[in-house]
Amino acid sequence: MNRHVFLNDTTLRDGEQAPGVAFTKTEKLELAEALAAAGVPEIEIGTPVMGADEIETIRAAVARRLPVRLTAWCRMTSQDLDAAIESGIGAVNLSLPASDIQLAARLGLDQARALQIIDHMVKRAAAAGFFVAVGCEDASRADRDHLARVIEAAAHAGASRVRLADTVGVLDPFSTFELVAQLVAQSPIDLEFHAHNDLGLAAANTLAAIRAGARHASVTVLGLGERAGNAALEEVAAAMAVLDGADTGIELTALPDLAAQVAWAAGRQTAAIKPVVGADVFSHESGIHVAGLLKDSRTYQGLDPALVGRCRRIVIGKHSGATAIAHVLSESGRDLDPDLAAAMVARVRRKAAETKSTVSATQLVELYDAMCNGPCFADLAGPGQPCGERTDTTVFRPGEMQ
Repeated sequence: MNRHVFLNDTTLRDGEQAPGVAFTKTEKLELAEALAAAGVPEIEIGTPVMGADEIETIRAAVARRLPVRLTAWCRMTSQDLDAAIESGIGAVNLSLPASDIQLAARLGLDQARALQIIDHMVKRAAAAGFFVAVGCEDASRADRDHLARVIEAAAHAGASRVRLADTVGVLDPFSTFELVAQLVAQSPIDLEFHAHNDLGLAAANTLAAIRAGARHASVTVLGLGERAGNAALEEVAAAMAVLDGADTGIELTALPDLAAQVAWAAGRQTAAIKPVVGADVFSHESGIHVAGLLKDSRTYQGLDPALVGRCRRIVIGKHSGATAIAHVLSESGRDLDPDLAAAMVARVRRKAAETKSTVSATQLVELYDAMCNGPCFADLAGPGQPCGERTDTTVFRPGEMQ
């Protein structure tokens, strides 16, 4: 990819609209600083019309002079724009429904009246000195010809960008590409894509939009947002780096700590299998996988954990084989006797099945030491046979094994 793509983070606006999420002023400011430190070029910081507290928070963020563009989300109304002016922000996203169903049901408007409002409000915002983006809510269900007219009207009135929102998450990557490519070919200004994850396709749709020519993508950390959430910053940034070799300016190694900070502030648990930042996404248990990884990490890792500041972890469980067990034991100062390998695998599998969990390095050492210091009636060919001499104990600290 030979063009720069901007990832615009809306964790502090759309992310906070997730049920039960309410960032304090301090949390918002700290998260804004963390996002800026991670290389995010634009942060949608909040919605000024929410009231005095929100305006005060936005003012405090502006005062910090972070090396990012701070944007306020506004409905396309004078009330919202006045609140943005009061907040001291320098950029606004003026949003209006684009689909007939939302124009009629929410606002009682038709397409012609919507275009008049866009022309009036964008000109007013531009005259006030704002960087103006126009948000097309429900663009995925809008009439294509109307979308083209909205983009033309927004550009003519002084907007610098138009956001195409898949507000209810009904697009797939193929329809996303076709929609964005058609509009990019006609648009005199940059287009941005804003995905929702109702069908689990937000990140894929975002990548499709970028490949179709969108220069901006709206994301949130952990995909935090309404309903099923939005496209996840960490997924989109990592995928662009791995699949397209694209440099978004995001410091990928900062993503795990950033995700942890957002999860804590949001009061949400991060799923262990969450791509890029989940606890288990670089953990390997399967015997076949581990045997391959120990020879060449490329066998079962398409994303190098070091790229995102993480390490590979080998865990022991029901599906582990002798190679993995020997590896973990060696990290703990034990050498697995080849004659005892099959017996040890059997013991590990029983332990994992009984506990429905992985076997920690400490537990693995205990199992091996117990086998090596007493009769092994079930595991050895002859009952009462000693299993060999006990080796020196080495304490294994979780996290040391890579």
